[in-house]
Amino acid sequence: MNRKIKLIWDFRGPAAGKTAEHHEKHLNEFSAIEKLELYITGHQHLNEMYSLAFLVVKESNMIAVRDALKPHRAEVYED
Repeated sequence: MNRKIKLIWDFRGPAAGKTAEHHEKHLNEFSAIEKLELYITGHQHLNEMYSLAFLVVKESNMIAVRDALKPHRAEVYED
């Protein structure tokens, strides 16, 4: 259980880019409040109508974070 899991939130529409950037701020706040041992946050603009925000956590923390934040999807993260 030492894999890293990337939790992903998808945003669509003309405001997707700004929404993803803003959501990343909340992910950073949550990670600091919860004192997550490992976390990586970010956002990606894939096109003008689709962006995403993400939070990478240890697999051992994934269930608790997933239940609290309800991401749209997840994948194994490889750096």
